[in-house]
Amino acid sequence: MHLTRRKGAIGAIVALLILAACTANTGGSTSPSTAGSLAASQSAAASQVATVPSDQLIVPGSLFACIDIPYPPQEAFSDSGDPIGSDVDIGREIATRLGLGFHVENTVFDVIIPALQGNKCDIIISAQNINADRLKQVDMIPYFKAGQAVVVAKGNPKGIKTQNDLCGTTVAVQSGTTELDFLQGTSDYKGAGLSDACVKAGKPAINIKTFEKDSDALLALQSGTADSYFADSPAAGYAVNNHSTQFELSGITLQEAIEGISVSKTKTGLRDAVKAALLSMIADGKYQAILQTWGLTSGGLTADQVNSGKL
Repeated sequence: MHLTRRKGAIGAIVALLILAACTANTGGSTSPSTAGSLAASQSAAASQVATVPSDQLIVPGSLFACIDIPYPPQEAFSDSGDPIGSDVDIGREIATRLGLGFHVENTVFDVIIPALQGNKCDIIISAQNINADRLKQVDMIPYFKAGQAVVVAKGNPKGIKTQNDLCGTTVAVQSGTTELDFLQGTSDYKGAGLSDACVKAGKPAINIKTFEKDSDALLALQSGTADSYFADSPAAGYAVNNHSTQFELSGITLQEAIEGISVSKTKTGLRDAVKAALLSMIADGKYQAILQTWGLTSGGLTADQVNSGKL
């Protein structure tokens, strides 16, 4: 599939998601029962950089990735129903370099870590910010960095330009995200939630509307049932760039955070192999090429950042 066609496909599917309110529940994944037969053909051209112990894979010869679709440009469905996006491409290339077939399990973000722990998948690669709560549950390999941004309707009718302007408004956000934590003062933002800050300042609390799928949160803004949409900067920027007559960025941004590939804490061999594959991609330029395809080069990490986990 040519790159130009892939970019066109992702634009088409996002338009469909917003204007027709369609959310995909499955697609592009292969069941564990059929994965083994596909592994050899998918990884035939692999330049293997590490070996994963077979007992650390849910299906020998295959790498299953939990990914919450849609969240373009990092993950979405093509017009033919295939998973596409930067996370999909990075995950597939990692699998190839480990001599494994690659398969996507579309998984709701709010339960994506339990899905990993329940052996629905081997890794999570789904725009998942690294934070203290997640590190208690899984190991995370840094692979990308992204800020957070607030999207508003074109013309910014509510005048949302600063964090305080969100007080008393309705904000649409996906459940299980760091954006939700920031709004309600949970996880890394415990005691520092934006809604509580509004109340302490004598302003109305934020009306937080949560959605299982990010596409539904964006739809809430598009339909007028929310005043803004809060997401990672790649997703926010993508929504604005592809629907400039409907949306614009409010100007509210947060500090960049590192996203990680999650692996079970009991599977250190898999973790180390995935990291080795990622580092090899950075070394030969494949990683940067994937990010360039999806317009995400500013979020790329160096090998030192992957090893240290620091920006």
